[in-house]
Amino acid sequence: MTKWLQSGRRRDICVLLAAASDSDTSDTAALEADAERQAAHRGELRGQQLKSQLESHYDDRIEPKSFYGTLSALVDTGFVEKRTEGLHDVYALTEAGERRLYDHYEWMGGCLDADR
Repeated sequence: MTKWLQSGRRRDICVLLAAASDSDTSDTAALEADAERQAAHRGELRGQQLKSQLESHYDDRIEPKSFYGTLSALVDTGFVEKRTEGLHDVYALTEAGERRLYDHYEWMGGCLDADR
């Protein structure tokens, strides 16, 4: 397992970005009306959206410096890309990040299936 997968927060951020890229695209009119949902439609989330979703999942506050440090590490390793949209930084999972995430998912599934 590579070092980036040793952090649960890094894995969880990648999972949220992968889920955003798999979001339902059938409601085109609503997507056009809502900028945040439109970004999620493209598999992108703003940093604050990611942070809020993680805090909700963990049921705990995450220090901004720690959270954005984690995002920077993912960008530096090439698993997440960052771009600026207006005043906001928007993040998306790269092909390399998606590949690594699904490799890890398969590994976890194999471990869980072996125990049954």
